[in-house]
Amino acid sequence: MMTLAPRQSTHRDDPEDRATIPRTDCVADFAGGLTFEVPARGESGPAHLLLVPRDGDRKVRLPLTPAGDGLLRAALPSSVDVPEGFWDVYLQTGEDEPRRLAPGVNDLRSLVDRAPATSSERIVVRIPYATKHGNLTIRSWERSPHAEAGELHIGDGRLEVTARLYGTGPTSEAYAELTDQNGVLTAVRTDLTAHDEGEVRFTVAYGDLRPGHWDLWLRPRGEDGPKVRVARLLDDVVDKHPVFVYPKARAESAHGPVEGAPYYTAHNDLSVTVVAVD
Repeated sequence: MMTLAPRQSTHRDDPEDRATIPRTDCVADFAGGLTFEVPARGESGPAHLLLVPRDGDRKVRLPLTPAGDGLLRAALPSSVDVPEGFWDVYLQTGEDEPRRLAPGVNDLRSLVDRAPATSSERIVVRIPYATKHGNLTIRSWERSPHAEAGELHIGDGRLEVTARLYGTGPTSEAYAELTDQNGVLTAVRTDLTAHDEGEVRFTVAYGDLRPGHWDLWLRPRGEDGPKVRVARLLDDVVDKHPVFVYPKARAESAHGPVEGAPYYTAHNDLSVTVVAVD
């Protein structure tokens, strides 16, 4: 399975100083924006939040302004481009060296059961969370178009998938496509049926697949249109892989008996694994 290997940040993250760093509260809004609140500590110069990507060089600076009650506030609107990935959050005052921030209260209620209009051309998801070292990090997704995974039904040797399309709609040439993660096997097509409000459904027959890991895609406008990854992003769960665990289903294939099961990758994309069994 593919995993992200974050690079080491060049900014300071000194465990001895962590107790002196204020905790930062975050509020997520329905559109994909975030608001940060940090206790004011008598800063001697302009204060900013600095978002630093683990993979890439572009940084995002957010000015902190007085918000009353001894707080400083910074806003990250959904319109600001924060490319998909992990973004570590730092506090920078004046010309001082940026320092990592600790997470406070994350209010993610607006992300639960989030359902943007299917006409939305760009889906933005940003989820603040605490790393295993107790630091504040933002997981960001920006997709256009997007296919949001819905209900998954485990059948006899198959998986039935419901998804909702955003930013595009299916045509009569639409189909679903399964691709081998190693890029060595021929892609497998399966029929796609369209329903109301951008909803589509398709079936993955495990018996049609060789053993391996297969990624699920939609081709809503056929072979010449966009290739849209099926993923589950529109909720408050930053890492789906350990949370959503599905049973295996057995099937007969040209390669002998196999078992298949869906899973979410480290990017919250939907894939299936197929293994040979005795």
